[in-house]
Amino acid sequence: MIGPVLPTKSGGLRDFGVRSAGFSARARDHIDWPLFIAAATIAVMGVVNLYSATSVYFGTARGGLAEIYINQVYWLAIGGAAGAGVAAIDYRHIERYAYLIYAAGVFSLALVFVLARDVRGASRWINIGSFSFQPSEFMKLCLIVALGKYLHDDPKNEPRTLRDLVVPAGLTAIPALLIVKQPDLGTALMICLLFASIMAITRINKRTLVGCLLTGAIGGPLLWTFALPYQKARLTTFLNPAADISGSGYHAYHARIAIGNGRLFGNGYMNGLQNQFRFVPDQYTDFPFPVFAEEWGFAGTIVLLLLYCFIVLWSIRIASQARDRFGAVVSVGCGALIFWHAFINVGMVSGMLPVVGMPLPLFSYGGSSVLTITLSLALLMNVSMRKYAGFSALSRF
Repeated sequence: MIGPVLPTKSGGLRDFGVRSAGFSARARDHIDWPLFIAAATIAVMGVVNLYSATSVYFGTARGGLAEIYINQVYWLAIGGAAGAGVAAIDYRHIERYAYLIYAAGVFSLALVFVLARDVRGASRWINIGSFSFQPSEFMKLCLIVALGKYLHDDPKNEPRTLRDLVVPAGLTAIPALLIVKQPDLGTALMICLLFASIMAITRINKRTLVGCLLTGAIGGPLLWTFALPYQKARLTTFLNPAADISGSGYHAYHARIAIGNGRLFGNGYMNGLQNQFRFVPDQYTDFPFPVFAEEWGFAGTIVLLLLYCFIVLWSIRIASQARDRFGAVVSVGCGALIFWHAFINVGMVSGMLPVVGMPLPLFSYGGSSVLTITLSLALLMNVSMRKYAGFSALSRF
């Protein structure tokens, strides 16, 4: 048997319940301040870094990009307001409508092929007037709540076999295939990683686990035949970084130089040469970390990475104290969402992973990304605030 046991339908990963039936504190009395402070600190650092990253456009023909940090503040404010609304609603109401939320997410992915505009050969964004959003970002949360609902309704304590994984794998495969079709390999990979992370907290039959690993090992190389030319170029460049420095390897090469230039304490705020001379491309979307590393050095990057680590570990703590199985799964899923985003983004800009389109949580510019991360943090806050028995008027599961 592989993996820890999920909670019973009425308990978290561990039974930390406070069982006083008369306990009825207000939500604000149980705000998870460590989670809030860590997330807010990363968001503030991200805005400050975006200002520096886009300062190279001040007074140029692309001066509009210099206001990106202001737009980021707006998105954080919108995300904060939406997150406050999500945190105020008992997450067990969300559980009731989990499959409806999932269906809405899949429907929005299907609309991409009808309404989306083409950007750099990919159709991922839907425009509504002057507003545009990326459905695949929100689909990550839709999948988390759907898998949480499934595991909540199927409280199996014995090891899960391949047959038991058919439904959750199907819930994952549908959006993953639609996202690959856009094409957006990075987000499709994230969808699969969320599935793997959530299923890792269940008991999996050893034979089933070995079979899944063998299937992945055999099927992985077969995906090469379906990869697009630019995707193949990214992988070959990763394996041989010096093969095409002026082409497909340009981003990763200059990102590594910027990180190395930072040394121990950095070159100082707005003094990163790689950014100031515009060698680091997409420095406000997929590559903000090299800008930060060059200016603040190893010491600064350690602080940032420790903040991400804290949020991930804190999400596991929240899951361990969750009142029910749904809350535990959602907490693990939201923690995994933040972990994999940070891990892949830092890995790709430092040359440890191939370059994929993966934003750094609360650090990269992007409305859909910011909203997705803030809503995931709101779900964590929601579960954390309701870990006390008797908090809600709803009966326990």
